[in-house]
Amino acid sequence: MKFTRRTALLAAASATIALTLSACGTPVGSSPQSSGSTANAEASGEASFPVSIKHIYGTTEITEKPTRIATVSWVNADAVLALGVVPVGMAEDVWGNNAQGSTDWKDAKLTELGAALGTEKAPVQYAEADGVNFTAIAETKPDLIVAGYSGLTKDEYEKLSKIAPVIAPIAPNYTSSWQQVTTAVGQALGQQDEATALITDVEGKLKAAADANPVFKDTVFIAGNLEPADGGINLYATGDSRPRFLTALGMKQAPMVDENVKDGEFFLPWAAERGNELESDIFFTWIPAGSTTDAIKANKLFSQIPAVAKGGLVAAANDMEVLSISAASPLSVPYAIEKVVPALAAGAHAATGK
Repeated sequence: MKFTRRTALLAAASATIALTLSACGTPVGSSPQSSGSTANAEASGEASFPVSIKHIYGTTEITEKPTRIATVSWVNADAVLALGVVPVGMAEDVWGNNAQGSTDWKDAKLTELGAALGTEKAPVQYAEADGVNFTAIAETKPDLIVAGYSGLTKDEYEKLSKIAPVIAPIAPNYTSSWQQVTTAVGQALGQQDEATALITDVEGKLKAAADANPVFKDTVFIAGNLEPADGGINLYATGDSRPRFLTALGMKQAPMVDENVKDGEFFLPWAAERGNELESDIFFTWIPAGSTTDAIKANKLFSQIPAVAKGGLVAAANDMEVLSISAASPLSVPYAIEKVVPALAAGAHAATGK
């Protein structure tokens, strides 16, 4: 099976989706109105419209404040919810999900907003396993469709645009950062200040986690995927969500990753026979839910990876925890801090002896 972002999450036998959170994507747009006009409108409780949102397929103009928002893919619904707005429709989560086809962080926010799944005010959930669900989205009668984090094609964008204005991917093929998506959604809703405050708050939580674990500043990491069944190794390059998450905690990525990755790619296949070259303190990977790291440690080639040998193998075996980093959002990052950081700290202490 081809190693792609979406198949990686949908297929439990491969690595999960990766975010490129670097600033290389096209920046989101801003309101064409003057700053004074915007300030006056916000002071009166109304945002200044129209606003223009830039994305990889051009610019989408939103002429008035949207009230019925539909979302596709991961992350987008989280960004809308995090700004206090309940979508009329959102994609059902099919990987890393709970029994409701959702995530724990999304459910908590829906409950807080009085729109828990199964209640009258809950969003419609539609399946996306076979791609964008145009029919279900149209049935929600949206006045805005958010696909800022997605692999939406130009044809899909044009088809969705016949239903309602679309925030297309801010950066290509699932590489938009949660900050970029949150900023775009905030602009589209006339909640720019709220979006900025939200980003600052979540980034502050990451810094607090880093400050609480000073061992991280002396820890070198590699984030990747180890597949004992077929001996495969994939490494995630700078800009991918996992390296970015670890870097935000104060760790440093092993230089050899970016020295070997091809331009424009978010991951690097690596021969297991060269595992001894993967020099780092921590190797962060994903393993199937319910499994352990025993198969990795027992593999003759994987066991020569320096981090494995010195106790720095950190493996996430809970799919929702993996999703919280792989498709990071303003709602999932605090969840990841709570659930994943303790294991990272334990691995860092073991590997560095500090």
